[in-house]
Amino acid sequence: MAGEVVAVCISEKKGTAKQNVGSCNFIEDWGLEKDAHAGNWHRQVSLLSWEEVEKFRARGANVADGAFGENLLVKGYDFKSYPVGSIFKCNEVVLEITQIGKKCHSECEIFHMVGDCIMPREGVFARVLHGGRIDVGDTLKLISTRKLHAGIITASDKGSKGEREDESGPAIRSIIEKQGYEVVSQVVLSDDAEGLYREMVRLADEEDVDVVFTTGGTGFSPRDNTPEATMRAATRNAPGIAEAMRYYSLQITPRAMLSRAASVIRNRTLIVNLPGSPKAVKECLEAVLDTLAHGIRILREEDGECGNGISLKK
Repeated sequence: MAGEVVAVCISEKKGTAKQNVGSCNFIEDWGLEKDAHAGNWHRQVSLLSWEEVEKFRARGANVADGAFGENLLVKGYDFKSYPVGSIFKCNEVVLEITQIGKKCHSECEIFHMVGDCIMPREGVFARVLHGGRIDVGDTLKLISTRKLHAGIITASDKGSKGEREDESGPAIRSIIEKQGYEVVSQVVLSDDAEGLYREMVRLADEEDVDVVFTTGGTGFSPRDNTPEATMRAATRNAPGIAEAMRYYSLQITPRAMLSRAASVIRNRTLIVNLPGSPKAVKECLEAVLDTLAHGIRILREEDGECGNGISLKK
């Protein structure tokens, strides 16, 4: 499958509309040269479907290429239908989808002009895995669309007995599925450390999932055993994820310092402890989810090669 690059757009200053410059250099792990939104983060390149822009124009809106903040306007792809982790290649440039859609915290110029903006629901964002040059008229090829597989474990004595409805597990599922993950297992277990450990091992070793998300059992209660089960399942530590969640949550509540959540690696699987409430689950995933796909690809040794064997190295 292939698409055609219709526009290559940048804005040299934040707060100004992007302009179609016809061609541009893409810098590895940075973005488009001279683009104000490039940087060492997960939204280095924004992509939008030409077909969706044409539908918008058909409603009577006179919008120029780049008006929605897109770096690449491409004909032939419905980008939002591809999962996080999908790989696209154009010439020597390799892009990995890191986020689908975005939340607008303030209404943009286009919204004020016509009362709508399609970027939040139709646009996607990507990281530059390998740099190069892209020109209008070049071909963008889809290389890999492997969905990231996830398992979800809710640790709750009452939930496992049917005495309390599990809300946190479904909250995790809803959030990650919107980002393109496929949930292959979702269970509610008691707070027993042995049972939690065995399920983590099963998901990692037998199901070979990319990531296991747990919810609950990370506090100070004598029955909060999730971190201990997680550390027992670990072959390597990955503390930065849990630290990032605590740091983010501390901006919301000082009680975040009481979280004992862990984040580890078991062979090729990432295991991440989340809090036990739907609200806290959402907050913590906001802090880390956009970067997890990149870490998982590195763990799976997929960041160095695409699905069809095309090398991403220089």
